[in-house]
Amino acid sequence: MYEISFPGLGIDGLTIKSVAFTILGKDIMWYGILICIGMILAYLYAHSRAKFEGVKTDDLLDLGFFVILFGIVGARLYYVLFAPTSFIASGGSFWENTWNTIVNVVSIWNGGLAIFGGILAGFVTALVVAKIKKIHFSVIADILAPSVMIGQIIGRWGNFMNAEAYGNETTVPWRMGIRRISAEGLYASSIEVHPTFLYESLWNLIGFILIAIFYKKKKFNGQVFYFYMIWYGLGRAIIEGLRSDSLYIAGNENLRVSQILAAIVCITGIVLMTVNFLKLKQKAVLSDANDAVQSLEASADILTKDMQKKITAETQKTNTLQGEMKDGGKDH
Repeated sequence: MYEISFPGLGIDGLTIKSVAFTILGKDIMWYGILICIGMILAYLYAHSRAKFEGVKTDDLLDLGFFVILFGIVGARLYYVLFAPTSFIASGGSFWENTWNTIVNVVSIWNGGLAIFGGILAGFVTALVVAKIKKIHFSVIADILAPSVMIGQIIGRWGNFMNAEAYGNETTVPWRMGIRRISAEGLYASSIEVHPTFLYESLWNLIGFILIAIFYKKKKFNGQVFYFYMIWYGLGRAIIEGLRSDSLYIAGNENLRVSQILAAIVCITGIVLMTVNFLKLKQKAVLSDANDAVQSLEASADILTKDMQKKITAETQKTNTLQGEMKDGGKDH
């Protein structure tokens, strides 16, 4: 149990619990509930965009099922790969340790999901599904990008309920105070930190609103996805630098895995967006040139027809005069 406050804003004394309720002795966590809500809302939004893009409901259902399934697997593997020592069991025989390690790895209900891994796995899965369903990946990616944002916006509040994914200690006016409360009701610890979960949730909310505004005005398929890459990559790269619980590249505590990946995603998005806009501009130039050629050809055709009419008229006039001259000669 925790007590959350925002002392610089005059907000304090908010007690939160990670457990929402218990069923048959099993704790149901707020984190899981919020993630599920995020998935449901994400699918509903994707369904509305699928109609706009002309994607069948059955195809969207298949896509949603596999993206969520492998997204969860990817989120877990990402976390395990960069924090392996947290899952390796010891103290028993070889086979006992092996089995317990496997159990630790698959026990996602005990925590340990990295959203970046879920996003990467989800989009790779979408690429495969798009190929099988023979749907342009750029169309699928445009549908998924803002949908994923909804899941991220809501999912980060699961971190809030767990009092996790916060940043380094700070004195900024909007700092968040976290007091851990022991089972006896005593304060075990107290810190004031950057509310990085809130930063990311708000950043994604702004990005989602921007996408919702221009989605139907997009210039080419993939534009929404590239915008997501740029927006999320930039925000995550900055926010990750404030986190106190980042996953690091082994042997180097200065290289945050997610921060590096976020920067790569952002740069890649910028490159892809620029390339596609240049292609669009090139097509527009070629189209304008083609229109100009067709206009010149049409003008030339009109001039030719006018000249032909004039020549025909002159020829007829000449023939008439010649005929009159011949008829006049006969009269004399």
